[in-house]
Amino acid sequence: MNFGAKTETICAPSTPSGMGAIAVIRVSGPESIQIVQKIFSKSIENTPSHTAIFGRILNSSGELIDEVLLTIFHHGKSFTGEETVEIACHGSTFIQQQIIELLIYAGCRMAAPGEFTLRAYLNGKMDLSQAEAIADLIASKSAQAHKIAMNQMRGGFSRELQSLRDQLIHFASLVELELDFGEEDVEFADRAQLEKLVRQILKIVVDLKSSFSLGNVIKNGVPVTIVGAPNVGKSTLLNTLLNEERAIVSEIAGTTRDVIEDEIVINGIAFRFIDTAGLRKTEDIVESLGIERSYEKARKAHIVLYLLDDRNSDETATLKELNLFKETYLDDHQELIVVVNKSDKMNEELHFLNEFRPVYIAAKEKKNIDQLVERLAKSVELKGIGEEDVIVSNARHVEALSHAQFDLEKVVEGLQTGITGDFIAMDIRQSIFHLGSITGQISTEDLLGNIFANFCIGK
Repeated sequence: MNFGAKTETICAPSTPSGMGAIAVIRVSGPESIQIVQKIFSKSIENTPSHTAIFGRILNSSGELIDEVLLTIFHHGKSFTGEETVEIACHGSTFIQQQIIELLIYAGCRMAAPGEFTLRAYLNGKMDLSQAEAIADLIASKSAQAHKIAMNQMRGGFSRELQSLRDQLIHFASLVELELDFGEEDVEFADRAQLEKLVRQILKIVVDLKSSFSLGNVIKNGVPVTIVGAPNVGKSTLLNTLLNEERAIVSEIAGTTRDVIEDEIVINGIAFRFIDTAGLRKTEDIVESLGIERSYEKARKAHIVLYLLDDRNSDETATLKELNLFKETYLDDHQELIVVVNKSDKMNEELHFLNEFRPVYIAAKEKKNIDQLVERLAKSVELKGIGEEDVIVSNARHVEALSHAQFDLEKVVEGLQTGITGDFIAMDIRQSIFHLGSITGQISTEDLLGNIFANFCIGK
C-alpha cells in the first residue's frame, strides 16, 4: 500500500459480505462526486454536504442496475477527510458487484484493507490509537469491550499519552538547552523536580501497562476452562451454558478428545468456555494428547471450572486431587470454581468441599445454572470501569509502554547517579519516542502496513 498516494479515488463495500436488505458502498477521494455522477441518474455536482439523494444507478447502455440512496460528504467533512459518496443499494451480491465494476470502469480503484481508516489517519481525522480502536469497536462482543473501544476512539488514551509527552518534552528541552551553555555550567532543569516528574509519569505508565491484563480479557473474552474426570458432565454443562448442542454427549468415557470452545455474554462480559478431554490415565494415544491439551488450557484460563459428581465421595482422594491440580497447574491470578454436578441424585452436600465453596448443579436438568452464572460474573472484577477510564487492550501499546518504562527507569537511575545531561536527555527522548509511537506521532510505513492490513476491506 502506498501511504503517500491520496490522489486516487477508491471504492469498496462497507457492509459485511453476503446478502442483506441494504448494502453500503463507499467511494472516497478527490473525484468521488465526479465518478459517481457518471453512473447516477441525477445531477449531484452542486449538492451540499451531508445531503441524501434518491435516484438510479445505470450502466453504460442506460440499463437500470438499482434504485439507490446517495449520501454526499464534501472534502474535510467526511470520515476520511476526503470528498466521499456513500451508495446505499439493495443487498444483492450481484447488485453490489455490478456497482463496484461500474465505479472501477469510471475511474475508481478497489480499496485495500483498512484504507478508508488509514486515509482518515493520514488526513488528521484521528490518531493511530483511535484508528486501531475502530477495529476493536467493530469486533466488540460485549458491553465492556464496547466501552473500552469507545473511550479510546474518542481520544481518552491519546489525551493521557499527550499529557505525558508534553511534560517530558518540556524537561528534555531544558536539559538540552543546558548543553548549549556547557562551558558556563548553568542548570535550567531542576534535577529534583525532574526526578519527581519522571517518577509520577513512570507510575502512570506502569499502571497503564498493568491494565492490559484486564483490557485483554475484556477484549478477547474471559477464558473459562471446564475440567474434570470423564463422564462428570463437562460437555453437558457446556451445552447448557450455550443453550445449544455444541459438544457431543455420551455415556462412553473419553468421548471428548480435543478442546471445544464457544462464547456467551454474561452481564455485559464475554466468557469464552473451553470444554476439555476428561482427566484420567489412558493408553489411548489420541485421548492422551487431548488430556495434555486440557492441562494446557487450564494453565492459560482466567477461571477453571473443576467438575465433580455424586461419585466423588472419597473425601481424602478428592481433596488430594483438587489440591494437587491447584498447586500444579494454577497460579494466584486464576480462580478455581469447584462445581458438583448431578446434585439432583445426591442425598446431601459434600461437606468436605466447603473450603472450596462449591456450586451444586444438575447440568442436564439445568438446575442451579443461574447460581453458577452469578459466581462466574462475580469472579471477574470489572467494578468501577467508567466511560473516562483508560484501559489498555492492544498488545502493540503494551510493548511501547514497556519500552517507555525502561527508558524512564534509566532517567531516574541517571539522576540518582549524577549522570551527564546529554545521556539524561537521550533517555527522555527515547521514552517520548515510544509514547509517540502509540498514537502515530512517531510512525513508519512498516508499522502502518502491519496495523491496517488487519482491517476488513471497506473499513
